[in-house]
Amino acid sequence: MKNQFLLIILFCASFVSLAQNSTEVVVPPFKDTYCELVKQLESGETDINYQDFRYQFIESKQFVIASNKTEESDSLKKAMYACMDNSDTLGVIRITKQMLSIDYTDMMAHKILRQTYKMIGDTANARKYKTIQFGLLNSIVKNGNGQSCETAWPVIQVSEEYFILQMIDAELQEQSIERKGGLCDRMDVKIDGKKKTYYFETTKVFEGYKKLGL
Repeated sequence: MKNQFLLIILFCASFVSLAQNSTEVVVPPFKDTYCELVKQLESGETDINYQDFRYQFIESKQFVIASNKTEESDSLKKAMYACMDNSDTLGVIRITKQMLSIDYTDMMAHKILRQTYKMIGDTANARKYKTIQFGLLNSIVKNGNGQSCETAWPVIQVSEEYFILQMIDAELQEQSIERKGGLCDRMDVKIDGKKKTYYFETTKVFEGYKKLGL
């Protein structure tokens, strides 16, 4: 049992080292549905159920690993923006793929990656990552209208909420939890100076917290 535990640690350590030095997305080394779907998406087979894919991320061991890499993910994001400011397209590609090696449901990473591939004329990869980005996005915003807790957009991570608000140019004014009609985050925002409210269904977020022991 002890030897098996040591082998798992070494296996994960080698995966982390590979992810840090690779210019490609490294598929996590777990034989679960999430990892198999990451492998499928990276191969260009993008016709999947994206909501199920996001839910499978919570069930995967990779979810726990990603949750323990918050500081690394934040550092990668800062490095990504620095590369963008310096027009370092190869650096952007390398860093966003490191981000996706941690969490392949990261819509921001997919967005920046597809924009960068478009910039350098790689239309095939630009098309692939655009399909994945909007597959993930639509699996949220096409499941409800976000106008009430009963019709809230279903998210698995709070970061998805902020990405969507950024996509619609919404300036967050106040965030609160609402339980009338479900378990939701209520986001009071301003768009073009006008007040609006959006609701995000957070049952899966709290399932994730429970898995992490929070």
